[in-house]
Amino acid sequence: MRERLQKPLLIVAGLLFVAGIIPLAMFYAQEPAVAMLMSIYVTLGVFLLLAASDPGAHHSLITFAGWANIAHAAVMSFQAYRHVIQSRELLGVAVFAVVGVALIAITPPKRMTSASVARAA
Repeated sequence: MRERLQKPLLIVAGLLFVAGIIPLAMFYAQEPAVAMLMSIYVTLGVFLLLAASDPGAHHSLITFAGWANIAHAAVMSFQAYRHVIQSRELLGVAVFAVVGVALIAITPPKRMTSASVARAA
């Protein structure tokens, strides 16, 4: 089941992040911090799309993307609690959390290389 969901989820997450180029362009001058963060997510989206071709070879990238999204959701949750960001941004918290959990859930097992097999023996 996990293997069947890997490619479609990586493609959806990748496209979702690449779509961040729109707010990146919109907020470039108005909100420099938002533009900076979106540039990282757009780049991550491109690499998630590339990882969809062989998820097993991209274990670390998929794991990083999942945990980075959970960390981002946690920071946004705390900011909303402290009224640093508006409560309407909690939708973003939910999106980042769901994407993060989904990516972690479909992360392929780490492939054993010949070097790691030799160390284990």
